[in-house]
Amino acid sequence: MSFSILGLDAKILQAVTEAGYTEPTPIQSAAIPPIIAGNDLIGIAQTGTGKTAAFTLPILTKLAALPPGQRRGTKVLVLAPTRELVVQIEENIRAYAKHLPLTVATVFGGVGEHPQIRALRSGTDVVVACPGRLLDLMGQRAADFLQLKFLVLDEADRMLDMGFLPSIRRIVQALPKVRQTLMFSATLSKEIESLTHEFQRAPKIVQIGRRANPAETVTQFVYEVPKHLKPALLLHLLNDPKMEMVLVFSRMKHAADRVARQLEQKGIRCATLHSNRSQNQRLKALKDFKSGAVRVLVATDIAARGIDVDGISHVINYDFPMHVEDYIHRIGRTGRANAIGDAISFVTNEDHGELRALERFIGRGIVRKKAEGFNYTAAAPAYNPAEEDSRLSRGHNQNRPQRPGRPQPSGQSRPPQRGGQSSQGRSYQPSWRR
Repeated sequence: MSFSILGLDAKILQAVTEAGYTEPTPIQSAAIPPIIAGNDLIGIAQTGTGKTAAFTLPILTKLAALPPGQRRGTKVLVLAPTRELVVQIEENIRAYAKHLPLTVATVFGGVGEHPQIRALRSGTDVVVACPGRLLDLMGQRAADFLQLKFLVLDEADRMLDMGFLPSIRRIVQALPKVRQTLMFSATLSKEIESLTHEFQRAPKIVQIGRRANPAETVTQFVYEVPKHLKPALLLHLLNDPKMEMVLVFSRMKHAADRVARQLEQKGIRCATLHSNRSQNQRLKALKDFKSGAVRVLVATDIAARGIDVDGISHVINYDFPMHVEDYIHRIGRTGRANAIGDAISFVTNEDHGELRALERFIGRGIVRKKAEGFNYTAAAPAYNPAEEDSRLSRGHNQNRPQRPGRPQPSGQSRPPQRGGQSSQGRSYQPSWRR
């Protein structure tokens, strides 16, 4: 099938050809015609199958067909859960609309709000936003959506979970009732699907493949490993030259920083991506990873739905995800657009319950492997967070001037903490730690 038979505008077809695309993916072939026909739509397909183009191309086609007198004001609002995803959607829209007289703006936190306010007040044609910052600016009366014709929720399952649902409801209440609403995701549970009826009118459902099924081009392995040997196993695997571009997932932000430090100490160039990093740091980490300046990107789950990087050879779940949907999205960072990739998961004794739940969910087992040449019985010092906190506390107190007061006699224990519990009951924590 060719893009030319889908009813797209000629200028958009020209941009698609210049971007190197020759034929639509299944989700694009199935979703573009009903969107052009004016239907609300729920699109479900595996990661890396071109869902962004599936809603962007038909929307741009309909915008190009508007009479000149109806082109004033913001016409399209796209909501996405992460800053990185917002930036990438904007880049795609600009590429597909390069031959159209359209303006595009992004709205997200972590950067100055004044340029975003100016863009909203000027009536930018397409706005791509994170809900939190958008609500803030709407509260400042910076946004005018009276002319809005299209609302898109990308990664709809995450957008409609209990964390985002109140924000989405407040935004939707301020939008025109007559509009076209589109929702796209790789995973969409029946429970979340029932919520979509609040925002859509008789939506068409387009589903490609089994719901929440991992991409077939991704080879999945599990390495069962004691928790204290995970750092050593990661270093051992990264010695393989086939691991050219590796995305490593951890559950926690501090764990991502720790893994990155360990890799840097061994001469492996890496970057980190998590919510404690500034927006400039996050953008630089992605830029360095895409360009090959760093070989390894260590990230939390904000990268599971927030990056679309060509050429990722391996995804490593250093910490096994707690939710099956997160696993699907994590490993979908490789094997994109029918490319081949590997997904490796480290599983400790504590993770077996989550692993069994995942295998039941996807309907098949995942191959267990042992890393060739790795000594699983090696004695490696276990990481103890309490010990590191203690070292940090001692280092902090050594550089901290002592408060004046009555000196403690030699050998005397600390006075009881507030509440009457002595330091013998639990280790002392200075106020800056509490």
